[in-house]
Amino acid sequence: MSDDRSMALRFPIALVLSVLCLAAPAWADYQAGMDAYNGGDYATALREWRPLAEQGDPGAQFRLGSLYENGEGVPRDFAKARQWYEKAAAQGEAMAQFYIGIQSAYGEGGPLDLVQAHMWYSLAAGNGNAHAPGYRDDLARQMTPGQIAEAQQLARQWRPRGR
Repeated sequence: MSDDRSMALRFPIALVLSVLCLAAPAWADYQAGMDAYNGGDYATALREWRPLAEQGDPGAQFRLGSLYENGEGVPRDFAKARQWYEKAAAQGEAMAQFYIGIQSAYGEGGPLDLVQAHMWYSLAAGNGNAHAPGYRDDLARQMTPGQIAEAQQLARQWRPRGR
């Protein structure tokens, strides 16, 4: 193999290895948080997930929101939960979208807003959340046709951040 070809292959290989090396610690921290959470050690889960959430990891952001919503390792705070859910939902995280739908439907962490709840359930359903269609359809029975149309339009217009 010529030196030029050898050099041309080094950069892509180095790039792939760099990405893998940088992603592995993040996954390890996320998994360490899951292991701690599943063992009931919410303080450790919080410690593992918070840096990842602050760096923009949508899975960690959702998990942090869940800790606040349930008061696990932190004081229960629906508003803080919603803030973390919104960060994850903005990146297309279906579980976060689903939970914002629930919060909007019940007025937790923000005002009760059926249009927003319907929109978030629709987005979550579109991103694969299996529970969201049923919640959306149940909610629609409490809404006017105009509210449903507005929610559907909002869902069609919504775009994840960074895409």
